[in-house]
Amino acid sequence: MTTLESPGRTVVGEGIERVDAPLKVTGGAHYPNDFSYPGMVHAALVGSTIAAGRIRSIDASDAQSAPGVLTVITHLTAPQLPRGPMTQLGSSPPAPMQDDRILHYGQHIAIVVADSAEQARHAASLVRVEYEPTEALLDVEDPNAEILDNPWGLDSERGDVSAGFAEADVVVEGRYTTPDNTNNPLGLMSTIASWHGDSVTVHDSTQWPHNVRTTLAAVFGVPESGIRVLAPFVGGGFGAGLRVWSHVILTALAAREVRHPVKLVLTRPQMFTSVGHRPNSVQQIRIGATRAGNLVAIEHHGISSVAMEDDDFEPVSSCSAVSYACPNVVTRDRQARLNIPCPGSMRAPAEGQGNFALESAIDEAAHAIGMDPLELRLRNYAEDHPLLGLPWSSKALRDCYTQGAERFGWSRRTPDIGSMRDGRWLVGYGMAGASYPFYQAPCQARASLRRDGSAYVRSAATDIGTGTYTVMTQFAAELLGLEISRVRFDLGDSDMPYAPQAGGSGLTSALANAIHTACDNLVHELLDIVRDDDKSPLRGASADDVTVGEGRLHRISAPDQGEPYTDILARHGLEEVSADGRSTPPDGQQIGMAPSGAFGAKFVEIRIDPGLGLLRVRRVVSAIDGGRILNEKTATSQIVGGTVGGISQAMFEATETDEGTGRIANPTFGDYLMPVNADVPDMEVIFCGTPDRATKAGTKGVGEIGLVGVAAAIGNAIHHATGRRLRSLPFTIDQLL
Repeated sequence: MTTLESPGRTVVGEGIERVDAPLKVTGGAHYPNDFSYPGMVHAALVGSTIAAGRIRSIDASDAQSAPGVLTVITHLTAPQLPRGPMTQLGSSPPAPMQDDRILHYGQHIAIVVADSAEQARHAASLVRVEYEPTEALLDVEDPNAEILDNPWGLDSERGDVSAGFAEADVVVEGRYTTPDNTNNPLGLMSTIASWHGDSVTVHDSTQWPHNVRTTLAAVFGVPESGIRVLAPFVGGGFGAGLRVWSHVILTALAAREVRHPVKLVLTRPQMFTSVGHRPNSVQQIRIGATRAGNLVAIEHHGISSVAMEDDDFEPVSSCSAVSYACPNVVTRDRQARLNIPCPGSMRAPAEGQGNFALESAIDEAAHAIGMDPLELRLRNYAEDHPLLGLPWSSKALRDCYTQGAERFGWSRRTPDIGSMRDGRWLVGYGMAGASYPFYQAPCQARASLRRDGSAYVRSAATDIGTGTYTVMTQFAAELLGLEISRVRFDLGDSDMPYAPQAGGSGLTSALANAIHTACDNLVHELLDIVRDDDKSPLRGASADDVTVGEGRLHRISAPDQGEPYTDILARHGLEEVSADGRSTPPDGQQIGMAPSGAFGAKFVEIRIDPGLGLLRVRRVVSAIDGGRILNEKTATSQIVGGTVGGISQAMFEATETDEGTGRIANPTFGDYLMPVNADVPDMEVIFCGTPDRATKAGTKGVGEIGLVGVAAAIGNAIHHATGRRLRSLPFTIDQLL
């Protein structure tokens, strides 16, 4: 049975309002920081003021005797804790406060617990520390830094690159750099922990409740069944909530020691040193092409930063391996171990950095051979997956190029440098291709039908503002043939069926496929109930015989032969019927296709005042292949938000580290630049393509693809307007003067 083929009113795809909006606008949506427990106390962290060395002495006596203080924990008093487990995203960050070593500025070296947050912060300022500093490694190109080869085996090579470059009529080469960026969700990350014996309830700003549960169980040696992690609402994340950071472990440790519930809320400066960041990168890329516009060789090498004892990895060059039908390609990625806070995923990890280099170099190659940048991309379009040799499960990038160009008015672009003006302003048109790789993880869901005719569907996922509550409500409503108002979807509780992280543009597909299976199984359960029921018009029907609509099951061949869910449950004395579902990632070899991530094309118009070096983005058109779109309004919002993030990456964001101390020099919203409303231009979003063939739901995910390509498109527009090829992000006034 395919319930999506039901003849009833289709609710998937409609841009309905968010189902959680009333709670958010009335204050009824409770974020981790909003919860409280009787007897709850508060914690504050002490961070290192050097980047490398050892703690010679730490004196917490003044802090311990300060008003309201319950305890101060340092490496001298903290128990030995194991590192958290390996996860689908790599290893857990190192356990906190295990010895006297300092590996980065801002490292947590003490936690203070007091009756109030103000008392805890004051006492934290009284902790006295003497250090034995050593020289810090802070530069990704420092020759003294330990260099790690690609730890995940994602380097690639095909063909003969040397022969390809020998064949090329034109070779372009460049060195591209991207800085550290910090995620900075508006809501400060916070944790509450409350122990009851060996059981603990945790409220956390996480994008992955089950990961928090698994990690805390391993670190504290308690059963997972005794740990409940709650995150029904999270104030943004952009990847910051994907790992279990040390402040979460320290909060649970403090709560166990003082035998009170403990709340910890990071400060804004601590967000820069405690919950990851986009690692910086240096990329060398070389592209060879013929005068006819055929790419014959691509060589892309990248090096990015990683913390001293962490294993986070972003293969920035990997996009070059699969973006174009080029016969000779080499991609290589390395990492440099530095005295920096642990990096982590930030919206469009790896692709955000690598696409900037690749798509800027593609534009440069087009200019060198005198070809329209759009035509060069279309000429080298990869119909099949270049590494696997399999057809894509779906790919509408060609449509993204052509439809996006038409909507933008790309044909009005005059190719000569500086040829377009508006008064004193130079006008530039730029574009870039974009992709984000396929990612899905196993997922589970449970669906229930109740005697009143309503449905309750749940899974331990999170909604970080992407619209998961809404689209999964829509999806379940369509699968069960119910009105939206009759379906409740819940998430954010580790006691619910397992769900992967809200990240990597993979949750929508994983969760939707699990819900699809759960709802199908629920229909099977109902048919089993009436299989021998003389009073049911569905007696003896199989799943292939029936479909759903208007709150009832009926035979496909005879719509009048059916009955409402309410009648089935009432007649059999049942208050509720439930069924579970699970999804697993598709295997490309088994299905004969390369599972496809999202694709897109970005078209940008910029204005530059050549006398002042002012850069303004005037408009952006994003054409996106996101597979089946479950809610056009929330999907559009994701692309718009990602595009703003791309503008921010291109023109504003850079986490500045002081070269002498390793101190983050701009850890506040007053110093860390981000776009405001006046910096955000008119934006259009169009969706191209059809449902993806690899999964039941047909979705791909659009969380990442909105950001990818924006920086390159802006850089390419700057070149069109000025002739300057900018290879270092962010683009600043001094680069344009």
